[in-house]
Amino acid sequence: MEEEKRICGLYLRVSTEDQARLGFSLPEQRKRLIEFCKFNNFEIYDFYEDSGISAKKGNKRPAFERLKQAIIDKKINTVITLKIDRLSRSVYDWENIMDFFEEHDAHIICSNEDINTTTANGKFYTRMMVNMAQNEIERTSERTKFGLVGAIKQGHVPST
Repeated sequence: MEEEKRICGLYLRVSTEDQARLGFSLPEQRKRLIEFCKFNNFEIYDFYEDSGISAKKGNKRPAFERLKQAIIDKKINTVITLKIDRLSRSVYDWENIMDFFEEHDAHIICSNEDINTTTANGKFYTRMMVNMAQNEIERTSERTKFGLVGAIKQGHVPST
């Protein structure tokens, strides 16, 4: 049986926090994903880049919506991204994403993680990864709020 050809949409996303803290700049992500596709002989259909947008629950990401439309239109059958948290950091949103991909017979591959959404164990693993990503964003929010309260108590009023 012949394996289906991977026609890929490359999804790149940075929030300003990610870029500053982890060096996940869009050009660096693009370079890594292109190399990954070349190595695996995957065809690249298009790039989908959301800059400065968090992947927390409910955020609207224009490039991600465009990517979903390409899946609906059968222009791509695989999404390649650096890490799962580029797609989502929300358990709720992740379940909707997985349902969408399954409904449209599309797959997700993360170049830096062993992600396989075609098996029950692979889906379980992605859920665990998204749970960790959601926990990270919630802990960052707690630390930020704690720091702001401390700064205000010391008389430092942050600007808007």
